[in-house]
Amino acid sequence: MDIKKYDAGRYDVAVIGGGHAGIEAALAAARLGCATIMFTISADWIGNMPCNPSIGGTAKGHLVREIDALGGEMGKAADKNTLQSRMLNLGKGPAVHSLRAQIDRRAYSGYMKHAVELQKGLDVKQCEITDIYTENGEWHCISKLGADFTCKSVVIATGTFLGGRVYVGEVNYPSGPDGNFPATELAASLKKLGLPLRRFKTGTPARVARDSIDFSQLEVQEGDSRVVPFSFSTEVPPENKVVCHISYTNDETKRVILENIDRSPLYAGDIEGVGPRYCPSIEDKIVRFSDKKRHQFFIEPCGENTEEMYLQGLSSSLPEEVQLELYKTIDCLKNLKIIRNAYAIEYDCVDPAAMYATLEMKDFPGLYGAGQFNGSSGYEEAAAQGLVAGINAALKVQGKEPLVLSRASSYIGTLIDDLVTKGCSDPYRMMTSRSEYRLLLRQDNADERLMPTGHRLGLIDEKTYSRFLERKELKERETERLKNSFVGPSDELNRLLEEAGTAPMTTGMRLSDLVKRPQLSYDMLAPFDRERPELPYSVREKVETEIKYEGYISRQQAQVNEMLRLEGKKIPEDTDYSRIYGLRLEAAEKLSKIRPANIGQASRISGVSPADVSVLLIYLSK
Repeated sequence: MDIKKYDAGRYDVAVIGGGHAGIEAALAAARLGCATIMFTISADWIGNMPCNPSIGGTAKGHLVREIDALGGEMGKAADKNTLQSRMLNLGKGPAVHSLRAQIDRRAYSGYMKHAVELQKGLDVKQCEITDIYTENGEWHCISKLGADFTCKSVVIATGTFLGGRVYVGEVNYPSGPDGNFPATELAASLKKLGLPLRRFKTGTPARVARDSIDFSQLEVQEGDSRVVPFSFSTEVPPENKVVCHISYTNDETKRVILENIDRSPLYAGDIEGVGPRYCPSIEDKIVRFSDKKRHQFFIEPCGENTEEMYLQGLSSSLPEEVQLELYKTIDCLKNLKIIRNAYAIEYDCVDPAAMYATLEMKDFPGLYGAGQFNGSSGYEEAAAQGLVAGINAALKVQGKEPLVLSRASSYIGTLIDDLVTKGCSDPYRMMTSRSEYRLLLRQDNADERLMPTGHRLGLIDEKTYSRFLERKELKERETERLKNSFVGPSDELNRLLEEAGTAPMTTGMRLSDLVKRPQLSYDMLAPFDRERPELPYSVREKVETEIKYEGYISRQQAQVNEMLRLEGKKIPEDTDYSRIYGLRLEAAEKLSKIRPANIGQASRISGVSPADVSVLLIYLSK
């Protein structure tokens, strides 16, 4: 039956989706002065965490810091709703230190719901968008009830709702996450439009009742004594309110899973979507790592005012009764009660190689994608893309130059460049190893790398920016002071040096040279540095890192300069690669598909060799 359409109003930017990508996109566009509307299937689930109720983690913590430095909301929301905070990888170098916080799931969602409701210039609308199309240079978003919203730019941030289908054993049915309606008709509309869609899959563990867990048999995981906030504007760090726990599977768990593996839709062939490589289900872990005796998992609270606990590391799509049986093979879960069963969800997403680095579709001007729609996984990856897509959708409407973040500037730039240059064959997850420049892209200096850009765009207010400039000046002044301050040998100082396992002093030394020693820290030398000023921990941390790793940082900066030189060699968009003499056929095909903006991007395309890059350079010189 044809639904009668009616004119529902005009907007500059429309955002389809109210998850982590949609929130950042909508807030950014509205804050940049565009009349914006955000569509969500359920206004009660804005900012939902359908999987793990946490923010941050390895490399993901970097993304949250960068989102905050550009003027996004995720870091502030996380700080306001933290249950437990931990800095990961402290036993390794500062490049991989990553903040992770357990979050109150419903409180976080409530915070984000209120944030979008309060945002000037942003309308929030609960409805299902079932069709979008372009006409006369404008986009039309049509709701299930016939509302026709006309807009200049659209950001698609549909998460796992697009064509969503849930799998639990032999049972499967159309659904979004947490029992919400799926966006089935929109998926058909996008296919009709001509977007290159494919199927991915993800999963989530069961939520279980707290009083059915035997905590006496669990290893306790405390939060950090010094809590570091995500947001640079958070003045009072959050407090640890809860503890998490660690446990392990066993041989009996493995037996139950293997005896029922044929009932897993993943192995029965029911699921066609590709699952996440770095976050496999428990049955996938048992099969892929068959030699392992046990697998670690974490028991984490979902909030302060709920008895639901989250079994991180035990995601599954096995039948409900098998899930219960395998959980009860673990001593601490002998009397377990499941509140929400684990499930897998399959969904449609786009091939990100069809996008520019602005996250605009190459063949559909004014149409942007963000988050899991782009083939990534994770709340943080989604929010990062949503922020960039929302900024660029607004800038396009305003006729301004787009924002393109390079790999040298940020993990956000690395994430987007990986997606649009290399594509992804499975849900993309950010890791520190994906960046060639991770010593430069530390989470502690995200403000120095990106806050000037956020301020220039108008997303960072003057108060926040002034505080940033003050911190930067304190760091630079203290670094210079340490390089020009000397300390002489003394019995007390040499005793400290020998106890730390480093050579004693025989002559005077610069304080900066002492800080460079691996066995020493900036704070350890405080008793011997009488002129030392009182500095915030965040400033002391930067000072120490930049002094200790000065040589490595300089070498990495030289690599960045070479990369930027190649990025500066632009390639005309209408280049016909099939006509370039000397270019291999595979390279010509890949280059024609990706349409790189410059030589630097071209050199990172899989299938383009250094010889092909040389051919391109000769071609451009002519």
